[in-house]
Amino acid sequence: MSLTLTRAHIADELYRTIGLSHNESAELVDMFFEEILLCFEKGEEVKLTSFGTFKIRNKKERIGRNPKTGIEAKISSRKVVTFKPSRHVKEKIKN
Repeated sequence: MSLTLTRAHIADELYRTIGLSHNESAELVDMFFEEILLCFEKGEEVKLTSFGTFKIRNKKERIGRNPKTGIEAKISSRKVVTFKPSRHVKEKIKN
């Protein structure tokens, strides 16, 4: 069975583990993600020790192809978020 980890799930876990109120837990989770977004807006990388690193990467403009029609189309340059897991995470995934 697969679990999708949501903000609500994280907030509920904080509520049960630490004893914060539901509102405080949800606010803490929101603040955490807002801080990450602020770093991205500044072009900074986000490194979470023992978890991994999120970086903003520029992708160049390129020619792609519509898979249904086969017609070539220009794909604009854009920024994407990449994630590189830490060694610790890689080891957990292996086992």
